Amino acid sequence: MKDQDTSNLSWDEFDEMRDPRPATNDFDAVVERAITRRGFLGGALAFGSAATVFGSAMLTSSRAQAAAHGGFGFEPIDIATDFDIHVPEGYEWKTLVRWGDALWSEADGAYDAETGVSPAMSDKVFGENTDGMETFFVDGKELIAVNSEYVNPKINLPAASDGTPQNADEVMLLKNLQGVTVMEVAMNGGTYEVVKDSPYNRRITHETQMTMDGPAAGHALVQTNADPEGMSPKGTMNNCGSGKTLWGTYLTCEENFNGYFGATGGYDETDGLSRYGIGGEGRYAYEKFDPRYDLTAEPNEPNRHGWITEIDPTDPESTPVKHTALGRFKHENAEMVQAADGRVVVYMGDDERGEFIYRYVSNGTYAEGGSTEGLLSDGQLYVAKFNDDMTGEWIALTPEATGMSLEETLVFSRIAASAVGATSMDRPEWIAANPLKAEAYCALTNNSKRGGDAMPVNAANPRETNEYGQIVRWAPAGDDHGADTFAWDLYVMAGNPAVYDNAYGGSENVTDGNMFNSPDGMAFDSKGMLWIQTDGDDSNEGDFAGQGNNQMLVGNTETGEIARFLTAPNGAEVTGLCWNEDNTVAFVGIQHPGGSWPDGNGKPRSSIIQVWRTDGAPVG
Repeated sequence: MKDQDTSNLSWDEFDEMRDPRPATNDFDAVVERAITRRGFLGGALAFGSAATVFGSAMLTSSRAQAAAHGGFGFEPIDIATDFDIHVPEGYEWKTLVRWGDALWSEADGAYDAETGVSPAMSDKVFGENTDGMETFFVDGKELIAVNSEYVNPKINLPAASDGTPQNADEVMLLKNLQGVTVMEVAMNGGTYEVVKDSPYNRRITHETQMTMDGPAAGHALVQTNADPEGMSPKGTMNNCGSGKTLWGTYLTCEENFNGYFGATGGYDETDGLSRYGIGGEGRYAYEKFDPRYDLTAEPNEPNRHGWITEIDPTDPESTPVKHTALGRFKHENAEMVQAADGRVVVYMGDDERGEFIYRYVSNGTYAEGGSTEGLLSDGQLYVAKFNDDMTGEWIALTPEATGMSLEETLVFSRIAASAVGATSMDRPEWIAANPLKAEAYCALTNNSKRGGDAMPVNAANPRETNEYGQIVRWAPAGDDHGADTFAWDLYVMAGNPAVYDNAYGGSENVTDGNMFNSPDGMAFDSKGMLWIQTDGDDSNEGDFAGQGNNQMLVGNTETGEIARFLTAPNGAEVTGLCWNEDNTVAFVGIQHPGGSWPDGNGKPRSSIIQVWRTDGAPVG
C-alpha cells in the first residue's frame, strides 16, 4: 500500500484492499436452506411467538396496500436529491451544532470557512463526522454525548497539505477532531442550542488518558513501551455507534481502528494483525509522526483499541474505561438490555463483511440504584450461530471452546468466533432492542462482493451483489435476553421495486414509496417504533434509481410497514438518533454531507440537527 492514496476510499473499500474477504458468508447459506425448508420468498417473515420457532406465513399485504395504509404520526415524504434536509408536513428542523462550532468561549470564531480549525483550537470545538449519540438528564440539565467517527483530511487540513499530514501538529489536529463530545444543550427561544462553557462540556480524543478493566487488562498483549503495565491506554478512535447503560453512562464503540496504524520499518505480520486488517501504511500517516501508531516501535498498540469504552457524561473528571470483557473487534454499537434474572446483556455487531454478531452477559445482576461494579468486566462473551430451521444459539467463547486463553479470546475475538463455528454475516451494524417486548434487530448493511460460484444467488438474494442490505431480528427463548437460544427471521429485505419486479425489488414491505438501501443506524422510540437510518448509494441511478438521498425511516415491527420520515443532503449519511426528555425533539446526525451544507458556502460540515412537531407533540 506504499504511496497509494487511500483518503477517498470508504472504510469498506479500505478494508477490502487491506484484507480481502471471501465472497460468501455463512448467513447466506443459512437463509437459502431456510427458504428451501420453509418455502418463503423475498425475505420478510411474519414474526411468530417469541418462545417458539417462527411460522412460515408471509406478510400478506400487497405493496399497494402497505403504501396506502397509515399507522404513523406523520405523512411519509418523497425522496430528495438536493443538498438540504426534508421532513414531513407539520415538522420543522434546525441545526444544533456543526463541526468546528465552539464548545467554550475561547474557541469563538475558531472555525474558518476556508481554512477550517487551527490545531490550537481543535480540541475546543465540536468534532468532525458525527455518529452515534445518546441523551442524559441530570439535575435539570440535558446532555448529549456524541461520537466523531473519523476525519476528512482534504477538508480538515490546510490546502497545502493535500490531505496528508505534514508534521506532528497536523496529526494532532486530526486526532483532536475525532473521539467523543459531551455537551450541555438547553432551550433558547423555542429551540435547542449548545451551552458554551458548561461544566459538563468535554472533548475526549485520541490523546485522552484512559484505563482498562476485565480479564485482558494488564496482559502482555496490551503492554507497550509507554505503558509496560498494560493498564493505561490513551485515546478512543473511530467511534462509530453508541450505547447507554442501565445506570446512565455512555458506551462509545471503537470500529475501524485498524486504519490508524502503519509501519515505518519491519514488523511481525501475525494472524492477530492480519485478521483485523492492520499493517502497511496507515490512512492518516500517524505512524510517521507518533511512534505510538508505528507497528515497528509499538506492535501491541493496536490491541489496546477496538473495545467498548464507558464514559460518565455527568463527571468531566472521570477516566474512561475500556472494557475488555466485551471483546475486541470493529464495534458498531452496544445495545444493553437486562435478562429476566437481572443480569446485564449487551448485543454487539462487528461491522465488516464475513464477521459476527456477539452478546455479553454479566455474572452479576443489576438493580436500580445498586452497585455496578463488575457488571461490564466480569461476564461471558458469546457469538451467534443462526440455523436454517429459524432457530439460533449463543456459543460461549470459553478457552475450552476456542482453544485459546481467555485473554487471547478477548483480544482476538474474531479468531475465537471463527474457531467455534459462528455464523459469518454481511456487515453487522447497529443492533436495536424493542423496549416493549423481548426482541432485537440487526442491520446487515450490504455486501458488495456477492456473486460467483463461491456465493451463488438464492431466493432471499437472487442478485449478483447484495447492494441493498437487510434487517435480521431474533427473539430469545422464553422472552429472556439471558437465554442461550433464540428464534429469528428477516424483518425487511431492502430493494428497488421501481426497477425490479422480483426479489431485487425487496420484501413485501418495501414499496415505491418507501424504498431504500443500506440500513445502518437503528433505534427504537418509547412507543416501540423502529427508526432506520441509511448509509448507502445516493446516486439515484441504475439499481438505485428512485431511491434518492440517504434517509431516515420508521418501521412498525408488528405490521412490517415502513415510512420515510427524513431525507438528508446528497452525499450525507444519516447516523445517530436520540430524543430530549419528553420526546418532543429528536436529535439526528448528518455525517459527511456533500456540497457546502449546512452553511451554503465554504466547507461541508457534519452536523447534528433537531427535529420537532409544530404542535409540540412527541416526534413520530
